[in-house]
Amino acid sequence: MTDIAPKRHWRPWLGHLLTCVVVIASLLAGCSVGPNYHRPTVALPAAWAAAGGGATNAAAQLATWWKTLNDSTLNSLIERAANANSDLKIAEARVRAARALRGAAIADFFPTVGASASLTTARRSANALITPVKSLDTDTYQAGFDASWEVDVFGGRRRALQAATAELESIEEDRRSVLVTLLAEVARNYVELRGTQRRLVIARENLAAQQEVMNITRLRFDKGLASELDVVQAKALLASTKSQMPSLETAIKHSSHRLGVLLGQPPSALDAELAGDAPIPAAPPDVPAGLPSDLLRRRPDVRSSERQLAAATARIGVAAAELLPKFFLTGTGGFQSLDAGNLISPASKFWSAGPSARWRLLEYPRLKAQLKAQTAVQEQALAQFNQTVLLALEEVENALVACEKEKERYQSLSDSVEANRRVLALANELYVKGLGEFLNVLDAERSLYQADDARAQSQRTMTQNVIALYKALGGGWETNAN
Repeated sequence: MTDIAPKRHWRPWLGHLLTCVVVIASLLAGCSVGPNYHRPTVALPAAWAAAGGGATNAAAQLATWWKTLNDSTLNSLIERAANANSDLKIAEARVRAARALRGAAIADFFPTVGASASLTTARRSANALITPVKSLDTDTYQAGFDASWEVDVFGGRRRALQAATAELESIEEDRRSVLVTLLAEVARNYVELRGTQRRLVIARENLAAQQEVMNITRLRFDKGLASELDVVQAKALLASTKSQMPSLETAIKHSSHRLGVLLGQPPSALDAELAGDAPIPAAPPDVPAGLPSDLLRRRPDVRSSERQLAAATARIGVAAAELLPKFFLTGTGGFQSLDAGNLISPASKFWSAGPSARWRLLEYPRLKAQLKAQTAVQEQALAQFNQTVLLALEEVENALVACEKEKERYQSLSDSVEANRRVLALANELYVKGLGEFLNVLDAERSLYQADDARAQSQRTMTQNVIALYKALGGGWETNAN
């Protein structure tokens, strides 16, 4: 019997080749094209220039900064917002998408395996056959699988994984930045609401006092003790004060509606809950601001920008790897037969395996241009990081100045309120005794109302400035750091 088994002298050669490829890949596994990333060094001041007025360089305690305002309603609003806000949910979905993309980058390290099955019906040409066959029509059955694995010799895929990891970390920091902004917005709008409610109370108190003055003036006019001018002037001041109330009521509704949306609810959902008059949350006397160097590890936007720089640096390696050859190990195997009955049998087996290489030499100019473009993107990311740090420093310094100066303004306004209250009492006393003009009483009432209203606004602004400082310091995300 003739031995028809195929010659297998090539198998040792193939084995040696595969061994060489694996050895080379192992030796180069620790080497990757492109620059290795190093965190940039940033020159920062040793302390805050504007620290003072209650702000100190002591270590900041920012994890639950809103609790320093000692308002249980605010605490509840912030907790609900952190669980239901739509912007935060969007940011969380972006994190999940980035995690999935990183998983895809990890999957690129493993072989790709596919399975297939087919039935091919064909008719051969009788005029193209040398030897007659039983039938010109044939059915070919085939089932099998194929696999391919790229050996990451130059580290392009490792750089791609580094980029995907840094991108994921950047998006996680973006989610934290959304949370920091959300907490500050809830607190700011709540303080705005309470401040406007306080202004409305002041307006109503002044309206009642002015109504009483007008009634007294009308009685004096009826008795011939006052002129009609006094009555008309009192009526004009009363109308002017009334005109302030609709705008204050509108502002209250706007703040309540904004809070409702921030909590992921319809705008009017919180109207009843927040309708009652409550004091403006008082700002804490001291706000430990920490050191400028703390911003690099605490502010999410700075951390996100630094991770974007790391991702851009890794992508240089991805682009550089495209200039070099790629090595693959491929294989295919399965069953093939002209008869479905003996498809799954030893005689129907087929397979092939071997290494391959691909080098995009003719695309070199385009690939080189892409590498230069990615290098420029990395330079942009570095400049953006430096700019983000500078803007963060500026935001904190401005917030520190605002906190300090608003405290001074509030004290002056408090002195003004007390002085105007005394002026009004003296003007009323002189007018009743017939020693002063009614115009002095009206001016004193107007001045007292304006000073009292300005003090309420200043109290609101003081607390909002502290909130802005906490936000500038990057506080709050630690309590929801998933």
